[in-house]
Amino acid sequence: MGRFNSIADRDRVEGEMSYDSRDLPKTIYGFLQRVAGRFPDRPAVSFQLLSGPRDHATTLTWQDLLERVTETANLFRSLGVGPRDTIAYLLPNSIETPVVLLAGATAGIVNPINPLLDAEQIAAILRETRAKVLVTLKPFPKTDVAQKAAQAVAAAPGVTHIIEVDLNRHLRGVKRWIVPLIRPKVTAKHQAKVLDFEAAASGQRHDKLTFDDPQIDRVAAYFHTGGTTGMPKVAQHKYSGMIYNGWLGGTLLFDETDVLICPLPLFHVFAAYPILMSCIASGAHMVMPTPAGYRGDGVFDNFWKLIERWQVSFLITVPTAIAALMQRPVDADVSSLRTAISGSAPLPVELYNRFRQATGVEISEGYGLTEATCLVSCNPVDGLKKVGSVGIPLPYSHVKILRRSNGGYRECEVDEIGEICVASPGVFEGSTYTEDDKNSDLFAEDRFLRTGDLGRLDQDGYLWITGRAKDLIIRGGHNIDPAEIEDGLLSHPAVAFAGAIGQPDAFAGELPCVYVELVQGASVTQDELMAHARANIHERAAFPKHLEILPELPKTAVGKIFKPDLRKRAIARVLDSVLAGTGVHVVEVVEDKKRGLVARLDAQGDTPTDKDAAMARLGEFALPWEWV
Repeated sequence: MGRFNSIADRDRVEGEMSYDSRDLPKTIYGFLQRVAGRFPDRPAVSFQLLSGPRDHATTLTWQDLLERVTETANLFRSLGVGPRDTIAYLLPNSIETPVVLLAGATAGIVNPINPLLDAEQIAAILRETRAKVLVTLKPFPKTDVAQKAAQAVAAAPGVTHIIEVDLNRHLRGVKRWIVPLIRPKVTAKHQAKVLDFEAAASGQRHDKLTFDDPQIDRVAAYFHTGGTTGMPKVAQHKYSGMIYNGWLGGTLLFDETDVLICPLPLFHVFAAYPILMSCIASGAHMVMPTPAGYRGDGVFDNFWKLIERWQVSFLITVPTAIAALMQRPVDADVSSLRTAISGSAPLPVELYNRFRQATGVEISEGYGLTEATCLVSCNPVDGLKKVGSVGIPLPYSHVKILRRSNGGYRECEVDEIGEICVASPGVFEGSTYTEDDKNSDLFAEDRFLRTGDLGRLDQDGYLWITGRAKDLIIRGGHNIDPAEIEDGLLSHPAVAFAGAIGQPDAFAGELPCVYVELVQGASVTQDELMAHARANIHERAAFPKHLEILPELPKTAVGKIFKPDLRKRAIARVLDSVLAGTGVHVVEVVEDKKRGLVARLDAQGDTPTDKDAAMARLGEFALPWEWV
């Protein structure tokens, strides 16, 4: 494998192992055929419905996976799906999920959707992508995915078929007989025809495609953004970008003997591309513990035993999961583990040190984004790791730190902070999003994607993320990086997570506000944390005006703190305080696609003078609001 430990090594890899579309399959199906031809009998993917180290697991070899993908792609085509039509899936992780992802990208355009979104957001994505088919769960205890799918399809008339995956087939013993007796009911009415996945797919040919697979690059996936800043946007991905992500992993990291445990969801690019595609490139084995991954019952408690069971060599994780794992003893033999790869959010230095001390394993932190078909940079696995950085830009990924200047852009000096801009085979130049208006002003110098992330490149070429442009707290025109506040609080031993935002203020526009989640079993007061914050936050303007301890911070499925929920909470709290005595109160704060977060108000008794007083006070804030 062509490992790289420095910028010079990266350049050597580019020279010796040329990434060229002529050297690789043109399509995902061809990519899968290649690995099935090389390692037909080696394990490809494994799935456990339950988290115990001895619980039943389902495994597909590479030949099995190819056959399942073939019959599923043939099924989609039989339902009228063409190469420009969309197959959406609303699924947690299961053995069927990678099958649907790969088959959907083969038959048409696959559109993974986060099952944790609400039905209205799911319907909006189905309409935006013009989905014809939706693959989702058959009703199953302790999940409302099927119910939300039905509600969404009722509001998305373009969907002609719902195909249901039944998780019950992964159960054993008496539980398998009980589930049909206690299945929840789906009450929403829709126009789509419902099919059973196993029955419908098994009726198709599994030895060859019944349609041509033209050897051309095309859009084959729609991934919505993680939604940490509001309503999801839909990014377009081509075969070339998907395969490029796999080529990186297969060239730089993995071979057929590696086992990757991936408790991250396959509706997110991190699991779908750097992990699944890298396994296809290399022949490595991907293990998925429970449908909910890290969120699954017992996963954290059993995690080290699962490492031992599967002889895992690479752990795929995020900082929030590492923090949770560090609250549990390493109670199994984890000597097979070579490296942990962390993404999604910056990794605090203290958390890195605790993990390394507990396991003896290094963490390589990486950086990617949905709009770039994921991977951009990574700390070298075997070389110099600069903890807190996101490593060296990967081969054929070119990073510039740019600032606006005289109507154009100028490139920043070493260690000067600006916007991170990326050009790579994963960047779809000009048409990143499905909605044309979202592509406006998205590129610098025609080909460099503006990520919206703030960062710098040091003298060794390592990339450091310093903040998120749209997450900046702007206090009276003064820009405050939330990371300054979060890092100050995370240095307290009782704090597991911290999320800093700007709360509305009539005078300054925004004031710093922070919400924290404590380490399990820890006890500390708000006053103690505020004192710690003042002692450890270096910028006086960044001292939080409000600090609140929550039982759990809202998080996305891949472990990012979900700041829109924190902003909604802060807006409601601040406005209710301002409106005290007027008889008007905040009913809810909702996300509006054009206006952002909007406060919805109600007047008790509907007294005109109270409303007038409330409107006068609200006028001091630059916040959209409306009456219920």
